Amino acid sequence: MNKIIGYTTGVFDLFHVGHLRLIEKAKKYCDKLIVGVTVDELVKYKHKKAVIPFEERFEIIKSLKCVDEVVAQESMDKMEAWDRLKFNIIFVGDDWQGTKKWYDYEEQFEKVGVEIIYFPYTKGISSTFINNTLLKIRSDD
Repeated sequence: MNKIIGYTTGVFDLFHVGHLRLIEKAKKYCDKLIVGVTVDELVKYKHKKAVIPFEERFEIIKSLKCVDEVVAQESMDKMEAWDRLKFNIIFVGDDWQGTKKWYDYEEQFEKVGVEIIYFPYTKGISSTFINNTLLKIRSDD
């Protein structure tokens, strides 16, 4: 029997329950779950800066019992990741669904037999929300 390999990625800065739920849910669809943690240099593509350094974010994800392997995400190119990791399923937030970028990935992944599963974005929580809340709380002092 062939193992089903799943893959998801994220910055996972200011790790929160939304991150945890996404990763736990992804694990239910596969035998082996590989999680790519975005390196600090790549976070800058969003014109942001991670609060938690890459090495610490990597360690947090690696410590989760539902994660089988952690890799550095050094490129946003998901096909490049597939070339290296040969996953069967990729998990991504539904905020990407319908975008040109992911429409193109849908076509590319279909050719190599990779399923894309879009998970609903966790309402009411995000690292950006946490960061903005902290900034507001600290400015009120």
